[in-house]
Amino acid sequence: MLDLTGKGAIVTGAGSVGPGWGNGKATAVLLARQGAAVFCIDNNPEAVAETVGLITAEGGRAIAHTADATRSEDVKAAIEAAVAAFGRLDILVNNVGGSHPGSAESMTEEVWDRQFDINLRSAFLGCKHALPHLRAHKTAAIVNIASIAALRMSGDRPHIAYSASKMGVIGLSKSVAMDQARHGVRCNTVIPGLMHTPLVENRLLRQLGANDAATLIAKRDAQVPMGKMGTGWDVAHAVLFLASDEAHYITGTEIIVDGGMSAMMPGAA
Repeated sequence: MLDLTGKGAIVTGAGSVGPGWGNGKATAVLLARQGAAVFCIDNNPEAVAETVGLITAEGGRAIAHTADATRSEDVKAAIEAAVAAFGRLDILVNNVGGSHPGSAESMTEEVWDRQFDINLRSAFLGCKHALPHLRAHKTAAIVNIASIAALRMSGDRPHIAYSASKMGVIGLSKSVAMDQARHGVRCNTVIPGLMHTPLVENRLLRQLGANDAATLIAKRDAQVPMGKMGTGWDVAHAVLFLASDEAHYITGTEIIVDGGMSAMMPGAA
């Protein structure tokens, strides 16, 4: 089950921003554990080297590559390098992303544009340059990472560009899925909810101006019906399923990994 032996995979955003397991890092390691050769891409060379080191230490096959996922020439070169190294490309995981708070009034146009570059353009470029290689195999799969912020809005802390761009990722996935359905390439989306990844301590804590990580974590845990945030491994396992041949009849849809948050009525916790 979920055997990826002989497959070549690309995971973008494969490093973590701090100690622990981010979505991309966990996904890259899990795909390798299931037999895939994993081409790990990140804009931080040290972070992606750490991920590859973990994979190779376990006997897996992985290559680290530094690139800017918002630059077309970087993405094209990275994908061509992956195909040259592995001889094939079967799986693409577009995992690059980031959030910045702001409303329609308060957000600058520069921040808006950058959010769309990071969250949506990166996924578009990955699909654009990978599809010619993915179509060479009849069991290829793309998995894009969106966010619960595309489905549910915060009443007191808007993230207008993040929400809009991540909703765009869902639309992009559906469009690619329909365009490629007759060519053997599936495309689906994983939608994480509140996750306890290194982003919480290394980015969100600063954004919120909070001084106590434990208090912030407890507050986020309390918002989840299951009583606890998920982890990068929860996202990784959803990606693994959608990338596997067991999901061969699943395309153009989403798996929500949120502990029930999107199903909960306001005030029902």
